[in-house]
Amino acid sequence: MRYEIRVDGHLSTALAGAFPELDHVEMGGQTVLYGAVVDEGELYGLLDRCQSLGLRVLELRQRPV
Repeated sequence: MRYEIRVDGHLSTALAGAFPELDHVEMGGQTVLYGAVVDEGELYGLLDRCQSLGLRVLELRQRPV
């Protein structure tokens, strides 16, 4: 499945590098991380990583393949 994780603010190069499995784009004061996610375990791992890095998740969307 493909997912988008929208977070508040623009990510520094170091923060974006914490998500090597995802691409990202900055839009209007937010950053959208997106890409393929294998299973729920990986998805929860990504969300945990966001939390541990202090990122405020604004939205999570499942996208069509």
